[in-house]
Amino acid sequence: MEFDEREEVDGRDAYYWGTEPSTLAELTVAFLPPDPSGLRLVDVGAGEGRDAVFFAERGLEVRAIDVSPAGLEKARRLADERGVEIETLEADANDLRFDHQVDVVFSTGTVQFIRPAVRPRQFERFRRATRDGGLNAIFAFVDHPDVPPAPDTTDEQYLFDREELQGYYEGWETLHSEEVIFDDDSGGVPHQHAARIHVARKSE
Repeated sequence: MEFDEREEVDGRDAYYWGTEPSTLAELTVAFLPPDPSGLRLVDVGAGEGRDAVFFAERGLEVRAIDVSPAGLEKARRLADERGVEIETLEADANDLRFDHQVDVVFSTGTVQFIRPAVRPRQFERFRRATRDGGLNAIFAFVDHPDVPPAPDTTDEQYLFDREELQGYYEGWETLHSEEVIFDDDSGGVPHQHAARIHVARKSE
């Protein structure tokens, strides 16, 4: 989605992606302590806040980051409706910096907007911001030979090579890593995407 189109979608009352957590959010919780209260999580590309609010409901201290002010406004509204607090920050993932250490860096559906030239720097920032023993849980769209370009792909998106994401986490413990191909009908046109889901723990 182009930014203007994204703002138009995020500005609607309805939640485009719904309010239930993503599969990656549920998977991430499975690798956290039974009581994760007080752990700090940053959601890079939080969108309308479904995952950020899900984590806050489980007691994590959440900072939701997104380039879309309309999306963040809906994230705050959802948090209010669910009776939890989240911090929001309007920022572009291409030049995002972290001003404090966190226990979890989480991102789904966003890192393909990070330009290839700055990816090594940005993933280094993700790793450096993560406390020892902390997690990075990332969902990245990948370029797969059996999956044609999606009709909603824009010039602002840069698909990952199939082995690229996991390469940024050499030396970390891989907790979960899989490539998935899934059906999608966003935009009203049925199509498929290929993606890499990667969850890794930083050595203590």
